[in-house]
Amino acid sequence: MYSRRPPHSTPPAHDPVAVPARTGAVLAVVSVVLVVLVAVSWAPLVSFDRTVADGLHHWAVTEPGLTGVNRVLTDWVWDPWAMRALIAAAAAWLWWRGERLSALWVAVTSAVGTFVQQGLKYAVGRERPQWPDPADSAHYAAFPSGHAMTAMVTCGLLLWLLRRHGVDGPLWHWSVAAAVVSVAGVGLTRLYLGVHWPSDVLGGWLLGASLVALSVAAYERVVLSRKR
Repeated sequence: MYSRRPPHSTPPAHDPVAVPARTGAVLAVVSVVLVVLVAVSWAPLVSFDRTVADGLHHWAVTEPGLTGVNRVLTDWVWDPWAMRALIAAAAAWLWWRGERLSALWVAVTSAVGTFVQQGLKYAVGRERPQWPDPADSAHYAAFPSGHAMTAMVTCGLLLWLLRRHGVDGPLWHWSVAAAVVSVAGVGLTRLYLGVHWPSDVLGGWLLGASLVALSVAAYERVVLSRKR
C-alpha cells in the first residue's frame, strides 16, 4: 500500500530547491571534467575504455543468444523513443489533470536532454568502437551515449513526478528498482553490443542526472515563488 500526499508537499527536512541544485551542480562539474578528458583523449581513460570494450566484444561474439537478448532490450524496451513515449504519456496525463506547468516542464526537460546530447556528439565528435566482426551497429558520434542519457532523464523525471504525487511504500520501492534496472541495463547493453565506450555511457548517466536535478531545482523555485 502507499499513501498519498498533496502534489506540492515535501518532507519538512528536505529543501526542495537547495538539495537538487547542489546535486545538479556537483554532477555538472563532474560531467564537464569527463567531457574534457574524452575530448583530449586522456590516455588512462582511453586505455580503460579499450580494455573493457575488448573484453565485452569477445563475449558478445561468442554468445549469440545473449547478444540477441541485448539487442531486443536496447532496440525496443530501452530505446530512446520508447523512453520519450513514456515522457509524452506522463506529460499528457499531467495536462489532463490540469497540471500544465508540470506537463510542460517534463516535456521541455526531455527535449533539452536530447538537444544537449546531440550537441555534445557533434562538438566532441568521438568515434565509436570499430570491430571486424561487429555484434551490432549504431550511427552518429559516440559521446555521450544517447540511450544512457535518455534513460536517466526519463527515469529521473518519472521518479520525481511519482514522489511529488505522494507515491511511497512498495509502489515507490518497485518504481525505484525498475528505474535503476532500466538506467543500468540500457548502459550495459550498449557496452555489451560494442557500440559505445564505457566513458560514453558514464557521460550519459552523469549528464542526464545533472539535467534532472537542475530541472527539479528550477521547477521547485518557480513553485515557491508563485506561493509568495
